[in-house]
Amino acid sequence: MPLMPSRVKYRKVQRGSMKGDATSGNTLAFGEYGLQALERSWIKATQMEACRVSITRNMKRKGKLWVRIFPDKPVSKKPLEVRMGKGKGVPEFWVAVVKRGRMLFEIDGVSERIARESMRLAASKLPIKTRFVSRHGSVL
Repeated sequence: MPLMPSRVKYRKVQRGSMKGDATSGNTLAFGEYGLQALERSWIKATQMEACRVSITRNMKRKGKLWVRIFPDKPVSKKPLEVRMGKGKGVPEFWVAVVKRGRMLFEIDGVSERIARESMRLAASKLPIKTRFVSRHGSVL
């Protein structure tokens, strides 16, 4: 089952805005290596889960992984071939709003080579451009 909040105050929310860059969650806080977003987008819960699985499989369950984003926004959709009006559609999936500079995943306890490969595999499953970040200052 994909990530989603256990309960929310409102079932449906408006689309909102993704202006600006991330002001919080944009630095390494837990691990030695991280994957940072270079574009803004909605990341679906299923995409996040696919990334998490690919990272843990490549690390062979060694080290530690932190997922720094959480899908707390419901996205509603009306069925195909339905006329306009008659209210907002039902919530279809959950997304995390990601701005430029946001740290998506962090890894610790593995070598840089394994971390780099794990993040590369995860980045290929995301709809945005990302970059590998290290505490030692080696970006790219």
